[in-house]
Amino acid sequence: MHEQITAAEYDTWSGEQCAGIEIVDGMVVVRPSASKRHNRLGRILANALDAAAGPGWNADTDFDVRLQDVPLTNRRPDVVVYRADTIDLTPTRPEHVLMVVEVVSPGSETTDGIVKLDQYARAGIAFYWRVEQAATGVPLIYTYILDPATGSYRTGDMFTGVVTASAPFPLEIDLGKI
Repeated sequence: MHEQITAAEYDTWSGEQCAGIEIVDGMVVVRPSASKRHNRLGRILANALDAAAGPGWNADTDFDVRLQDVPLTNRRPDVVVYRADTIDLTPTRPEHVLMVVEVVSPGSETTDGIVKLDQYARAGIAFYWRVEQAATGVPLIYTYILDPATGSYRTGDMFTGVVTASAPFPLEIDLGKI
């Protein structure tokens, strides 16, 4: 019989124990290893978002965002844009986060496109980008913007080739260079 992990228990685990997993409703969910293309895409997006965000925000990869304490739900988005003044706070909470990006991999389509879309919206994260790796090699980016009145995302722009976004801040990324 499996038992749910509490936030207090999880907070005692080492970095090695937390790597490669997420906690959903208190249960450990193992994340498969990402491909080199997936990791490169996440890093390129994080670097571009970090450069565009300005001094009040940081963009980074590979750390937990604590969506709720009970039952514990920690997600590990591929890219997180978070308030710069919270860099030393652990855990990172939704109120610290402006935007998350998930790069879809084989097997994560439903989780990234439906489950996480709902979880991030319910947590109040203002922007969500879902990146699909197309067969052509040029990724597709679907953007979502939180509607505070409904607590759900509304569909924003879709980009392929060159991203020219104005929100959450002006940004241009050439996806053809991936």
